[in-house]
Amino acid sequence: MDHQPPPFFKRGPAPLALLSFYVTLSVALLVVDARLQTLEVLRQALSLFTHPVQQFAHLPAQLLDNATGYFVSLSRLQDENVQLKRARLENVTTLLRTQQLEVENERLRKLLAVKERQQASGQLAQILYAARDPYSRRIVIDKGQQDKVVAGQPIIDDAGVVGQVTRVFPFVAEVTLITDKEQAVPVQIVRTGQRSVVFGLGNGQLELRFLPANADVQNGDMLVTSGLDGIFLPGFPVAKVVHIERDTSYSFARIFCMPLAGVENFSEVMVLDPRPAVALPAQLASEAAGREAKPPVRAGQARKKRLRKD
Repeated sequence: MDHQPPPFFKRGPAPLALLSFYVTLSVALLVVDARLQTLEVLRQALSLFTHPVQQFAHLPAQLLDNATGYFVSLSRLQDENVQLKRARLENVTTLLRTQQLEVENERLRKLLAVKERQQASGQLAQILYAARDPYSRRIVIDKGQQDKVVAGQPIIDDAGVVGQVTRVFPFVAEVTLITDKEQAVPVQIVRTGQRSVVFGLGNGQLELRFLPANADVQNGDMLVTSGLDGIFLPGFPVAKVVHIERDTSYSFARIFCMPLAGVENFSEVMVLDPRPAVALPAQLASEAAGREAKPPVRAGQARKKRLRKD
């Protein structure tokens, strides 16, 4: 009997066919994720399995940082302690006067029946790592859905505004920094009270836009949140003006700013609680409901009504 020996290698599909199949599948997944947002649940489910792997990968770096911090000399810690005590004694008079002014301000606001300012509250979070996208300014913190973090919450540090939560996973959350190209924050100039919007440039700087070329803006002006976006409480420091370009041929000036917070060099941040929704007055709410319930008048019907009146 004639027996053919088995093939030495099994030949599967052609390499070009496999390449075409995987490229088509990748493009289809990208289009479906971008248009329909159907892969968000799958992405969150995968994060449950990748989170322990990421923690294990960062373990050597964390051990090295802890060892470095442990071997800090005692004399350095004593010097820092002495400096902090001296600074506290130097600023104790200003602190006491500030506390007294806050109490007096609260009493006067009650006398004038002015609405009390909203108090800022939140929880501390630690920076795990920066996002792997080189064209964006994003970081990942160790708080997620289990810590009741939701998209849109503001992020600050001890110097000012850092960014905003844009994506939440079960154990971690992604934060977009204010220096990202897609991030904008409504601000107010402290010296003049002018309101505008500051945009990220993607290179560690910010740009204050929509101000005329002859606007009263100077180098060194401080920018704080205006609170008009309903996300950030008013009064948080954002940036400082560092360079102004004025050209009479353009309607607006180019104003460059530097963020006050440690956007690129921090390790711990504060995740502020979301601001409560502001209820509209009864009159405005009824007018808005009436506009939504009233059907739109078509152009032909309006023209017929005018002809009948004529």
